[in-house]
Amino acid sequence: MTRRLVSLDVFRGVTMAAMVIVNNPGDGTHVYWPLEHATWDGWTPTDLIFPFFLFIVGVAITLSRKSAAWSAILRRGALIVGIGWILALFPHFDLAHWRLPGVLPRIGVCYLAAAALYKLSAGRRSQAGLLTATAVALCGAYWFWMTHVPTPAGLTGDLSPDGNWGAHIDRAVFGTSHLWSVSETWDPEGILSTIPATATTLLGVVTGLWIGSTAAPEHKTRGLLTAAAAGIAIGYAWHPFFPINKNLWTSSYVFFTAGAACLLLALCYWVIDVRGWRRWTVPFVILGTNAIALFAASALLVNTLVFIKVGSVDGEPLSLWSYLYAIGFEPFFDPYVASLLFAFAHLAVLFMLLAWMYRSRVFLRV
Repeated sequence: MTRRLVSLDVFRGVTMAAMVIVNNPGDGTHVYWPLEHATWDGWTPTDLIFPFFLFIVGVAITLSRKSAAWSAILRRGALIVGIGWILALFPHFDLAHWRLPGVLPRIGVCYLAAAALYKLSAGRRSQAGLLTATAVALCGAYWFWMTHVPTPAGLTGDLSPDGNWGAHIDRAVFGTSHLWSVSETWDPEGILSTIPATATTLLGVVTGLWIGSTAAPEHKTRGLLTAAAAGIAIGYAWHPFFPINKNLWTSSYVFFTAGAACLLLALCYWVIDVRGWRRWTVPFVILGTNAIALFAASALLVNTLVFIKVGSVDGEPLSLWSYLYAIGFEPFFDPYVASLLFAFAHLAVLFMLLAWMYRSRVFLRV
């Protein structure tokens, strides 16, 4: 087992804290723009969260046991997907409208694919180069498919929500009752876009190989910064031809977000693991070392509070979630501030749980 990389735990903790905050505003109609997703093409800081986590998954693959058994890889991937499916069912357990794609299912599949490729390429002299080439090939193939192959509707290059190739495949495989509930015609975590999401994870694996190399820490930092600049530049250069788009997980989005992830990881690595400035990191380490537990606890808490009804307003049921916001936040602050403070309160409650788990050395391992 290699020495634990504190900077990666902090990076993961920052990413998870951001996820909880952006996913749980008190009032979804009053959200500051950096905490919302881009409407379609383009990006906001919120659109960096999911690819950052997949990138971190890739880095972590290289920093655990170098030769994980196939059974362990399969078990981890299946458990992550299974947890995601259980959370999607809770609390109604409505199998007829069970969303099968989702964040955790995508993480599980991407982990499985990236860990398998990492294991298969182990021992190769040019392992990093081979995995980089694989990521580039996946992005190139995805770009060609999405922009040059006519869809079943007969259109070429249709990148609209309902008309893109991924939406056609998801409707054909899942129907319209098992997709993202807001639209039920397409899914941001659908089948086809999981291909470039795997490329994101592979770029994290390559980064982990670099961090785990024998290069001097200063050289590693410069390498990360160089990779960051290259990824961001490639993403923006590709943007006019295949726009940066989180929902489609476009190839330009893969490189742009991987570059951004390298940049933040380089800063964390230099400050924490090279310079040794760690005193401030404890809260993020607590969040980062139990990321799956945090994700699951957040989803369970939200779904439970929304499920419990405590009355009605104008004939409509009032959830405990809305009630807590209405009596504890909404009357006392500007709507945008109140909505944000409610999200921070949600994070604070979860942090207390994770702090207890951390002190008790309880970690949800999959």
